[in-house]
Amino acid sequence: MASRADQFAANLNFSKFGQATELKNRIWFTIGALVVFRFLSYVPLPGVDPVALSQLYSQAASGGVLDLFNTFSGGSLERMSIIALGVMPYITASIVVQLAAALSPTLAALKKEGESGRTKLNQYTRYGTVGLTAIQGYFVAVGLETLGASQGVGAVVDPGMLFRVGAVISIVGGTLFLMWLGEQITSRGIGNGVSLIIMAGILAQLPRSFSQMFTQVREGSMGGGTVLLVFVGGAAIIAFISFMELAQRRVLVQYPKRATQRGVMQADRSHLPLKVNTAGVIPPIFASSLLLMPLTITQMLGNRVSGESVWGDFLITLNQYLAVGQPLYMGLYGASIIFFCFFYVAVVFNPEETADNLKRQNGFIPGIRPGKNTAAYLDFVLTRITVIGATYLALICLIPEYFIANAGLPVHLGGTSLLIVVNVTIDTITQMQSHMLAHQYGDLIKKAKLKGGIARR
Repeated sequence: MASRADQFAANLNFSKFGQATELKNRIWFTIGALVVFRFLSYVPLPGVDPVALSQLYSQAASGGVLDLFNTFSGGSLERMSIIALGVMPYITASIVVQLAAALSPTLAALKKEGESGRTKLNQYTRYGTVGLTAIQGYFVAVGLETLGASQGVGAVVDPGMLFRVGAVISIVGGTLFLMWLGEQITSRGIGNGVSLIIMAGILAQLPRSFSQMFTQVREGSMGGGTVLLVFVGGAAIIAFISFMELAQRRVLVQYPKRATQRGVMQADRSHLPLKVNTAGVIPPIFASSLLLMPLTITQMLGNRVSGESVWGDFLITLNQYLAVGQPLYMGLYGASIIFFCFFYVAVVFNPEETADNLKRQNGFIPGIRPGKNTAAYLDFVLTRITVIGATYLALICLIPEYFIANAGLPVHLGGTSLLIVVNVTIDTITQMQSHMLAHQYGDLIKKAKLKGGIARR
């Protein structure tokens, strides 16, 4: 049976959307910030020849890991803009800080200090972002200098240390601005800023993906049945993702009997909703960023080495095995998704804390003693549904990647991209509904006060 809040949310009147001034301002701010992000993706690094770079990139990275990275950055890597690395260094730094907070007692105590502790951890994340961006930016600059050297075409107009320093400074500045922009969207807009930036980059690449498919059909390299299968499969995957993202395991919670206004003793019942995919879209993003950081370095360095040395042979072989669709890449990607699924659930949900809160509110799970037994039961249930959630995420991300690699489809149409788009869209719509719900509650309170004032008169 739906609660009153659920019934009220189901009856939301979106005809009053124009009256929700705060919600409209948040939406316009979010749109404006994403437009700024798209403009930045066209601002090139100083000293890069865009024409030569476009030709060389299409030959060196088409269908590879860099193409996947390019999708998440909205084409910024292909154009080698100042935000070529996107928000991936920031996400990688967040992973490192959260892992350190889970392993280090000092950082764990800092996390429990509340707002001040979170502020310090966020500061550490920003420092880590600067360091990671500088390292990756340097290797990107080195790779750009040697990109196309064997073909007599240079992507850099004037190679040298001056170009490397300028490229690193530009990339670090672009990534930090993008990180700040994501934080502003989260606080002043709608939805999670970093996730929305990634989603905007993916959506910006979709028209190009469809254009590539239709071009292949026209040239005869792809059949019309394959295109139809892509659309049908994409619709099925989107429907399955939507179903799984809304799936819950509701744990019954009962409260002691209390007297109602009519003198009847009645026991209150509620449900503790546990999402099947509690981690959401975080594990694929974390896994992608963790894989893309070393792969960016190896592929960029792979452009300047030959197979005449042990180091060169190692880099060339590593790039081949870590290509999209290869067993090693698929295995590492799937294992990383499953690991981050369990890790993120352990970070965001604390069974002991939830059990203590239920005990303080005199709530209990029927058949389970309050306290440690309740915490153990919640941990038992959460572990089982996390297994289902992790399996679902791994399959959604890996199966389309396999077919893309073997059918020659664009990387932008992968399961990871669809998962991010659908998940972020659901989260954003949920936040919009929350704002509309709060707006309608505010109207009801104002009307109640007005009627109360008239009655007293």
